[in-house]
Amino acid sequence: MFTPLLSINRTLTTAARCKRRVVVTGIGVVCPLGIGLQNAWKALTNSKSGITKLTNPDYDKLPCKVGALVPKGTGPNELNIDAYFAKSELRTMCPATAYALIATEEALNDANWKPNDEIDKQDTGVAVGIGMIDLVDVCTTYEALKNGYNKVSPYFVPRILPNMAAGQISIKYGFRGPNHSVSTACATGAHAIGDAFRFIRGGETSVMVCGGAEACISPLAIAAFCRLRALSTNKNDFPYEASRPFDKDRDGFVMGEGAAILVLEELQHALERKAKIYAEVLGYGLSGDAAHLTAPSDDGTGAILAMDRAVKDAGIETVEISFINAHATSTPLGDAIELKAIESFMGQHSKDVTVSSTKGAHGHLLGAAGNLEAAFTILAVKEGVIPPTLNLHNLDIQTKLNFTPNVKKIGMGSPDA
Repeated sequence: MFTPLLSINRTLTTAARCKRRVVVTGIGVVCPLGIGLQNAWKALTNSKSGITKLTNPDYDKLPCKVGALVPKGTGPNELNIDAYFAKSELRTMCPATAYALIATEEALNDANWKPNDEIDKQDTGVAVGIGMIDLVDVCTTYEALKNGYNKVSPYFVPRILPNMAAGQISIKYGFRGPNHSVSTACATGAHAIGDAFRFIRGGETSVMVCGGAEACISPLAIAAFCRLRALSTNKNDFPYEASRPFDKDRDGFVMGEGAAILVLEELQHALERKAKIYAEVLGYGLSGDAAHLTAPSDDGTGAILAMDRAVKDAGIETVEISFINAHATSTPLGDAIELKAIESFMGQHSKDVTVSSTKGAHGHLLGAAGNLEAAFTILAVKEGVIPPTLNLHNLDIQTKLNFTPNVKKIGMGSPDA
């Protein structure tokens, strides 16, 4: 069993400033499990996988040949991007920005918040980030330059700026509140939500559209992550089995793409307009473990500090926590350290905590990971259903924590058959 690795003062603290309460009133999703929140949630809880084989011949020479792509097409639960944008619009934005705009439309419709009043627009902000630029844009534009200066698209720079999803959302809906973009690798989407939460709680605005987007799957990106030895390479012929958080046969993550957008709102603002409320955001914590370019610190210090700060910020005790949607990406080192950190932080309460990683179903969306998983966590809490961790057959880590291998769990009881 794990023993505590970091001594932390567990005295609850309260921020000096007045804390306004913040709730979630809208959610939109575009992800490998489908288009739309309910479609993706249904696929997730029914143990479906969005991971497929990468069939472009350019992947044949690479060690990894699997990815989690947004399903494209005109069929049910597929994305026909031409139905959302004119070709002239698509020239101005990268695919990640397009995903963000589609998810935002769903989230705003879900929240019933598309204000026409100028004061309401000024009181609505945007915090949406992108983790990586589209490397295909860079490569194709460089090749175009060889044929002459005039071959470079005037939209090249706007397409590769990580803040343009936030900018395009603000322009489309006229939102003039805080406009903020985060680009912090795999923490991008979670940081965007946390920053938006603080904007509202601190009184800077009443509504925030927040989340992250990613669409960078390409031969160059796959090759680069393979060189880091980060991607799964053992299940190329069985893509549904490639992402296996916590399982002893995990060998790396599966790159995914998509977007998830939340509408956060000050509680009284939501109540006054009789908005549907999914959940309340209680606290937010973040940290840096100051350890390595790609690997977490061996003792899990970074995760422990982030959890501790979030719990203290929320003003709750660890014994009130029963479910954690882990970051667990299916890497041998990262998953083990994360579980070590969770058990170290939870202590004896670990036996009453269930841990899940939805990445077994949708892969690792990089900059859109934390926000997509936040959306699924909100539905898990709202509906009392813990989503499964796909491909978890043999846990190789001794722990008191509970898991949901391969099938969902209703509440905290036995897995649903």
